Parts: sequence; C-alpha cells; structure tokens
Amino acid sequence: MRKILLKTKWPNAIAMIGLIVLFNAVISSAGEHPEHPMEHPSESAKVDTEAIATAITDYVATDAKLKGEYFLIYDPVSKSPLLLTLTKVHKDRLSKVGEDLYFACSDFKEKEGKVFDLDFFLRPEHGELKVTEIMIHKVEGKPRYEWYEEKGVWKHR
Repeated sequence: MRKILLKTKWPNAIAMIGLIVLFNAVISSAGEHPEHPMEHPSESAKVDTEAIATAITDYVATDAKLKGEYFLIYDPVSKSPLLLTLTKVHKDRLSKVGEDLYFACSDFKEKEGKVFDLDFFLRPEHGELKVTEIMIHKVEGKPRYEWYEEKGVWKHR
C-alpha cells in the first residue's frame, strides 16, 4: 500500500514544481514604485487603471482556479513557492514603464499571513492587456528593489 502512495505523490510534486518554474519568471533585487506615468498612454491603447486592475484580477483568478484557489509564485530569495491570495490591486498607480509596457502594484497575503507586494507588468496584445512579468517587490513592507527614471523610462535595480 505504501508503494502505491509514493508513486502517486511524486508525479504531482514534480508537476507542481514544473508549473512553478515555468509559470513564474521572478526577478528580485530594493525601493519604491514609479509614482506617475512618464507620459500618457496613447489614445489607441486606451489603457487606464480600471483596465489594468481588471487584467491583473482576471489573471490571478484564472491562475488560482487552476492551482487550488491560491495564486502560486516562486520566490527566488527564499527558494520556495508561495501560496498567495490577492487582497488589493492599487488602482491609484498606473505607470507606463516603456513602449506599450504598463506597471501596477498589487498586494497579496500568504497562506500563513505574511504580506507580499507584487509588481505586474502588462502589454496590450490583440486588444487585451497581457501580463508579461511578475516581480516580488516587497515582503512585509521591506523592498527588494528600487525604481528610478532613466531618460524617460522607469527602471528597477
């Protein structure tokens, strides 16, 4: 009986690790978000805070539905997966950080209660905003990287 249980657990664990690694490309390093857009989005893109908030909320909800009702992301600093629940998308912050690249900050709570600030990057694609990158910006309010502006483009270090 024990051999049967081990055989069924390992493929699930391997699949979960594979999903974590493939699904989340996270870069970490310490600072604040870009406060204001460097320029207004183009009229054709019609990108606003509501569109970004909806895109992030939908992305997280779809991901969580596939992964046991938690948003799953790998933390390269702690070298562990995080099981998160979205608590807030900051609609007061919309920043254009590059050509057709937008940024928004979102707050999450870990299953055990720890608070995480994730930065979402989105691009318009076929009339919809698509998440292109997610980074862990803060853990319990402590930043892992900072934002700075260089030649009109927001960057992080």
